[in-house]
Amino acid sequence: MGTQTAIMSWAELCGVDDIPLRGSRRVTLDAEEVAVFRTAANTVFAIQNVCPHKGGPLSEGIVHDTAVSCPLHAMVIDLETGRARGADTGCVRTYPIEIREGGRVYIGLQSG
Repeated sequence: MGTQTAIMSWAELCGVDDIPLRGSRRVTLDAEEVAVFRTAANTVFAIQNVCPHKGGPLSEGIVHDTAVSCPLHAMVIDLETGRARGADTGCVRTYPIEIREGGRVYIGLQSG
């Protein structure tokens, strides 16, 4: 799946400091649950909040580098690409993120 390029609009989510360092927040966009992560390097990513393996809530997983480990079965999902790392297969939808003036986090809402 990966990030789609057609962006319809940007929606403000929160302040960057509202997302715990090496943690996440959950938001619902158009009936889809999205996990918004902040890495130790202070980079913010957003992905679909459901593991492709068993449907686990990725927002409850452990954030390391630019990945998250699913809390159910430890499948590792790359936050940049949405793809499973290692020998696992599967992927989740990713969303573009922008940090704007005042440290406000915006998510790109995709058309289609």
